[in-house]
Amino acid sequence: MLLIPAIDLKDGHCVRLKQGDMNDSTIFSEDPAAMARRWVEAGARRLHLVDLNGAFAGKPVNEGAVKSILRAVGDDIPVQLGGGIRDLDTIERYLDDGISYVIIGTAAVKSPGFLKDACSAFGGHIIVGLDAKDGKVATDGWSKLTGHEVVDLAKKFEDYGVEGIIYTDIGRDGMLTGINIEATVKLAQALSIPVIASGGLSDIADIEALCAVEHEGVDGVICGRSIYTGSLDFKAAQARADELGA
Repeated sequence: MLLIPAIDLKDGHCVRLKQGDMNDSTIFSEDPAAMARRWVEAGARRLHLVDLNGAFAGKPVNEGAVKSILRAVGDDIPVQLGGGIRDLDTIERYLDDGISYVIIGTAAVKSPGFLKDACSAFGGHIIVGLDAKDGKVATDGWSKLTGHEVVDLAKKFEDYGVEGIIYTDIGRDGMLTGINIEATVKLAQALSIPVIASGGLSDIADIEALCAVEHEGVDGVICGRSIYTGSLDFKAAQARADELGA
């Protein structure tokens, strides 16, 4: 089980939002690059970056902070990035900068043709972020709920050739109320590509519960507010996950 620290970027700072609300953010660091190094030194094997301003603007906004993080971690670990990625040129630029995986969210739902083109052009580097509430997909920074069923869309995107799916339960994100294990497993069982859980991770009990369903295809989990507030000790949690997966 891969525990993936999240670094959410807003106005160049590392923040966390509650339920995707840009007006309800907590600044955890004014130096995202130093934060990235901290997680690498704690044993992270991948980082998850989100350009929050970019997600709302529909174009990259925190590219400077992203580049500083990439310089800080070097070739130590892969870095995945989402937020405001709406065209192939942006994907190419980020991959050239050193990003390993580009996460496409809203654009995957609204412009499936774009996602298909991205998978063709940059095979092996595209992950889809599906945000959902009660099984229905949300877009536009979670502000709009669509009629699409998560499983149906994910299957379609799997056929396009995406590397994996990050599944976020938006009712739980940033709330420390626990991962929606049931919904995550249901999605993983329907797919052959890996699913990464996200939204609501609270403590070591969540990690143990996720490890128990790893065989279903749940390969990782995004660690956000919990590792910043201290309700989850990242280093200890990754060690426990490794122990359970051995």
